Amino acid sequence: MADPKGFLTHEREIAKTRPVEERVKDWNEVYQPGSLLPIISKQASRCMDCGIPFCHNGCPLGNLIPEWNDYAYREDWTGASERLHATNNFPEFTGRLCPAPCEAACVLGINQPPVTIKNVEVSIIDKAWDNGDVTPQPPERLSGKTVAVIGSGPAGLAAAQQLTRAGHTVAVYERADRIGGLLRYGIPEFKMEKRHINRRIEQMRAEGTKFRTEVEIGRDIDAKKLRKRYDAVVIAAGATTSRDLPVPGRELNGIHFAMEFLPLANKVQEGDLTVAPISAEGKHVVVIGGGDTGADCVGTAHRQGAASVTQLEIMPRPGEERNAGQPWPTFPMLYKVTSAHEEGGERVYSVSTTHFEGDEDGNVQFLHLIEVEFKDGKLEQKPGTERKIPAQLVTLAMGFTGTDQENGLVEQFGLELDERGNVARDADFATNVPGVYVAGDAGRGQSLIVWAIAEGRSAARGVDRFLTGASALPAPIKPTDRALTV
Repeated sequence: MADPKGFLTHEREIAKTRPVEERVKDWNEVYQPGSLLPIISKQASRCMDCGIPFCHNGCPLGNLIPEWNDYAYREDWTGASERLHATNNFPEFTGRLCPAPCEAACVLGINQPPVTIKNVEVSIIDKAWDNGDVTPQPPERLSGKTVAVIGSGPAGLAAAQQLTRAGHTVAVYERADRIGGLLRYGIPEFKMEKRHINRRIEQMRAEGTKFRTEVEIGRDIDAKKLRKRYDAVVIAAGATTSRDLPVPGRELNGIHFAMEFLPLANKVQEGDLTVAPISAEGKHVVVIGGGDTGADCVGTAHRQGAASVTQLEIMPRPGEERNAGQPWPTFPMLYKVTSAHEEGGERVYSVSTTHFEGDEDGNVQFLHLIEVEFKDGKLEQKPGTERKIPAQLVTLAMGFTGTDQENGLVEQFGLELDERGNVARDADFATNVPGVYVAGDAGRGQSLIVWAIAEGRSAARGVDRFLTGASALPAPIKPTDRALTV
């Protein structure tokens, strides 16, 4: 145990953000550089090293949280990094992007603010990079087996790194022009600067992983031919089919899926574009969807100079305390204010869009909405609450409905789907096609980055066993696991 009295003598402190008026003028990460290290030892000391550390199950990766908290308290960054990497290939991603279900499961959180696990995690990995502790780990010998990984998001990258280190020759296929999947083009720069992805890619290249960009399996290469070319295949193509909003006026110009809007802003930061073709500058922006993707649209609109930003959510406003249906240590649905919300805009709950109104040129100008409420478990409209709000740019951030079935990948492989439209798999993450495995959102549905990495690692073990008859890779989670999250 780091400090037996740590949780009694130190209050919870979290990373400080830069002033709003400063950060909305750039695309750098919102946190003040160096603000964590002076406080992180004390924050790590608040970990009680519980007899039963529920944080392990709160995290789908099974992170060894009390162990690396102890190392961080002692400022043994090398030891902390080793323990951190034992379960997580990319802690700099999760430490910035994960909603931290581990903190919701922290025993201290029963009656006090929980340990700042996420902040300790990102401090450890950033210090490890600074100290040169993150180095390539190429295999000692090659197996002679080849594996193709389809998709370069967190699930695909985790699977590829694990399989490369196991001695297999791995090639990652990505349909975009850069590696990273949603990490690259779905996550704004102000949440995670892309240099973090770039140096991981260089590490993986040095280990032996090959990358093939601008190649879409199903369109550019027939999936059946790919299967014949490789000894095994891992599908980690994500759940990229956006949920639409089929209401009158949907066809108007200026209404876009979030994943049409966000990537263009990232391409400007990559230097590919001078100005985003879809921009919020000077416009009244409405974001439909109250989740993290919606918040990303809000923050992006602020930086592009929107005249106003309104975020709509069909569900009621969550409470600020756990309700009886989400007791500790489950992951509760709580009202949260992200850095994007701190920057301005209005959030409106319990409303539903009825239709859009445009001008004579076919451009959206107004969004008509109505208040809704639950009655007998059903969502019903409240008569007399109709109104309209200005909307010159609308982004649809209502989640995703499954993996892409239009590019031919599912059909060409002959994959079976589950009742939710995801690629079906067994306990080893194997599909109905021998030698073809699936990990991440493609098989699970839209989920958290920690689940993607956990599934990528687990699918890699399944592939390793398929190719060699055994595996020394870490024991997998089960595709049906939910840990302590909801």
